[in-house]
Amino acid sequence: MNYMSEVEVAEVQTVVIGAGQAGLSSAYHLRRTGFEPDRDFVVLDHNPGPGGAWRYRWRSLTYGKVHGMHSLPGMELTDADPARPSSEVITEYFDRYERRFDLRVRRPVQVRAVREGTGGRLLVETSAGAWSTRTLINATGTWNRPFWPRYEGQETFLGRQLHTAQYPGPEAFAGQRVVVVGGGASATQHLLEIAPHAAATTWVTRRPPVFHEGPFDEEAGREAVALVEERVRQGLPPRSVVSVTGLPLNDAIRRGLSDGVLDRQPMFDRITPEGVEWGWGSPLLERSRELGGGRRVAADVILWATGFRPAIDHLAPLRLREPGGGIRVEGTRAVADPRVHLVGYGPSASTVGANRAGRSAVRDIRRLLAEERVAA
Repeated sequence: MNYMSEVEVAEVQTVVIGAGQAGLSSAYHLRRTGFEPDRDFVVLDHNPGPGGAWRYRWRSLTYGKVHGMHSLPGMELTDADPARPSSEVITEYFDRYERRFDLRVRRPVQVRAVREGTGGRLLVETSAGAWSTRTLINATGTWNRPFWPRYEGQETFLGRQLHTAQYPGPEAFAGQRVVVVGGGASATQHLLEIAPHAAATTWVTRRPPVFHEGPFDEEAGREAVALVEERVRQGLPPRSVVSVTGLPLNDAIRRGLSDGVLDRQPMFDRITPEGVEWGWGSPLLERSRELGGGRRVAADVILWATGFRPAIDHLAPLRLREPGGGIRVEGTRAVADPRVHLVGYGPSASTVGANRAGRSAVRDIRRLLAEERVAA
């Protein structure tokens, strides 16, 4: 349902931007602590329906393959068929969640800019009108900002280039020579899926991948999150938790390593019309000579599994970015503007992290609003 504003500028206490895990968690905690949707807060989402970024995941990513999906607060995700696409399972779950807690997400709404309003309030400008708000929870995630590295000769490539965000599933690469770029979980998942269908696959990364063996316990998780959190405290662009933890060494990964599918090559130096090429000074591994007849690998497709960047361009008018390129955050609060909270940013960019961050942001917002009432 699309709840349209009847006035040009509506006033609320809080605007939540984004209805993925982080946004829904935040809306739940607002509702639970007495905030009424439409009267006290509003949730804006640019998607045509529920599911956040999950609605765009490739069909071959079944629910059973999803690592670390944590239920939203107040409603468990139970009895999900592990063989069903995660895009279907989680989208349906989010839909039930929104209806159960009457969160009244407004969609599709494009947030164009957040800027300073009047009377100490923020002005949220959107495709569906404007909202004047005392506080803001930004939960826009990263899916809309795929990162495409630039390499010499990239524009000359005669084959197809696509990003993880556009991944169609393994059958689309049947009989093709595929170069997969990236050292994260998406890259290894793509390789393991594509290899049985493709004529050949080549895996390249900037740094040697790090695999961790054994259980990833709660203490290790806290340490990893702390390292990511330290970056955002310093105002640096956040890195993913996986960049700190490494890749889990499970049975599928072990098979990929033993059969050569996950035989990593160093990053190429340039892209040619027919493929990729390493310079003579590149520390090329022996395996790449076999694959490409020396220092070249022919390719029909380059698949960039190179991650995403936070979708925060709409916050630019508030000038929150630090010289290091990121937004300095303490907990979820933007240090440069305590009215703004970033949930699902940096250390809270996991499903369990987003849940906790939503609760924390709402607690801080309630405190800030109470202080304003006392001052008034």
